[in-house]
Amino acid sequence: MEDRSAGRLTGRSAAVRKARWQSGPGLSRRPCNARPLFCDYNVVVAYLLAALAAFINALVSVLQRLGVETAPASTTLRLSLMTHAFRRGVWLIGFVLSLGQFAVIATALRFGELSIVQPILTTELLFLLLILAVWFRYRLGWREWLGSVTIVIGLGGFFLAAAPKGGHAIPTSNQWLVAYGVLFVVVGGFIVAALRGPRWWRAASFGAATAVSAAFTAALTKATTTYITQGWGHVFTHAQPYLLGITGIGTLFLLQNALHAGPITASRTTLVTINPLVSIALGITLFAEKLRTGVLWTTLEAVALAVLIVGVVVLARSPLVAGTAVEGQDEEMLGGARSRAVPGPGLMPGIPSIEAVPSVGGGSAAD
Repeated sequence: MEDRSAGRLTGRSAAVRKARWQSGPGLSRRPCNARPLFCDYNVVVAYLLAALAAFINALVSVLQRLGVETAPASTTLRLSLMTHAFRRGVWLIGFVLSLGQFAVIATALRFGELSIVQPILTTELLFLLLILAVWFRYRLGWREWLGSVTIVIGLGGFFLAAAPKGGHAIPTSNQWLVAYGVLFVVVGGFIVAALRGPRWWRAASFGAATAVSAAFTAALTKATTTYITQGWGHVFTHAQPYLLGITGIGTLFLLQNALHAGPITASRTTLVTINPLVSIALGITLFAEKLRTGVLWTTLEAVALAVLIVGVVVLARSPLVAGTAVEGQDEEMLGGARSRAVPGPGLMPGIPSIEAVPSVGGGSAAD
């Protein structure tokens, strides 16, 4: 009798431990009276992994910008742009890191909803600021601080108001076909727009195309990781893993064109703002994610997104974030920025003045 009782107690303890640590939908690491934003263990892990992916993406952007910024203008939308990049060791390092970032994002999407993971990637701009300030010897000014605080307020406000949940549905074949058709038309339209106009317009258009393609790549990644949990034998019976490879390569190619086409301010602004918005739309339409509804919550969500967009625009337009060149002005090129750093008014030696760095239109930030 004692052995049976001990066995029942042992089994019950094991079941409690399993339920406590299991990472399935709806289970938390610790009990919650309500559903606070950071109470769910899965959500916390998704936040941390998404933030790590944002940092890696900022580093990748810098390395790949260094790799393609010297490519001739004639290489736009040609394989010769990639050939130029492959010959640069710094670009290859960035590419290897991007593979690691892909794995981090895939893991984050396994723990959290698409509409949670992708908006957090917006903080890439914050990490980009730190990289440019510490390594390229620029200092943060009022524009950088204002943009950073505004982004944090916008992101936090949206999560608190929307409280995204769900996102575990598997889209039907018809839903995937419609989504891919819309993707093809929208990305194609942005590419056509990028073939004409000034440099900032071309960079912005390529950035928008990259944003849409990257959001859809994340959706395909989430679907593929879900299939993996059902067994590897089921994975390659679906079209999504193959489409993921095609879309991933296309996104990489579009990103290089965005970094090469013109000021990084323009491309990063459109990429970082459009990407989370498209991700939210895909999460709702494909994966049945749900946001809070009602006049009050919907209004708060709209205001928070507006604040987020304003913050990203302010931060992305910073000469420090720009870090790129109008053609023929190598002062904006990231390559050699440390050696070109000179003391400005009131600055320490080796710290370039932000006001001396040209902005989107090629003029001084002080203009």
